[in-house]
Amino acid sequence: MPDPIDLYFWPTPNGWKASIMLEECGLPYVTHLVDIGAGDQHAPAFLAISPNNRIPAIVDPDGPDGAPISIFESGAILRYLADKVGRLAGETPRDRVAVDQWLMWQMGGLGPMAGQAHHFLKFAPRAGHDIPYAQDRYRAETGRLYGVMDRQLSHTEFLAGDQYSIADIACWGWASLWQGQQQTLDDKPHLARWLETVSARPAVQRGRALHAELRG
Repeated sequence: MPDPIDLYFWPTPNGWKASIMLEECGLPYVTHLVDIGAGDQHAPAFLAISPNNRIPAIVDPDGPDGAPISIFESGAILRYLADKVGRLAGETPRDRVAVDQWLMWQMGGLGPMAGQAHHFLKFAPRAGHDIPYAQDRYRAETGRLYGVMDRQLSHTEFLAGDQYSIADIACWGWASLWQGQQQTLDDKPHLARWLETVSARPAVQRGRALHAELRG
């Protein structure tokens, strides 16, 4: 059995990308909690692995040349692990383009917008900052992006086609929290179907359950 991968993790939608992917790949890993509420992400030891002081990050003792490699940014982790095991990133060059399109879409669109929706709708008011303009903006943009997903899923089983991929893993964590973003699935039946399908995968359930007791 290969040496385990070190996973630097906190149970957030971005953290779930890495934990779910490791479960999907069947790769052994050891979890190192990075309590982002307590500021652990600013520790020098973690910054040496993740210069942007964000989770997740991994260290693979068996890198591409046989030497250890550290990787930060969830999309890069997904792509690295997919390449390592030869699965979940598209079987043909055309498939890989489709997967990468939706992976980049999540990294540049869905994640940031849904994250801002969570911040301004849930966390900022608790801190005494109730900003209707920001709430309306990010609620609406998150809803627009879910509409994009729903239209895509009206003619494909998964986001990048008929095969489950890292694009689905990247998007699932954020989309699974649609209620906290004040969204509705009533007019998005294809997105609702996709959420149910992905949520039923055992690896998704295991990755989502990793230290779930720490959420909130």
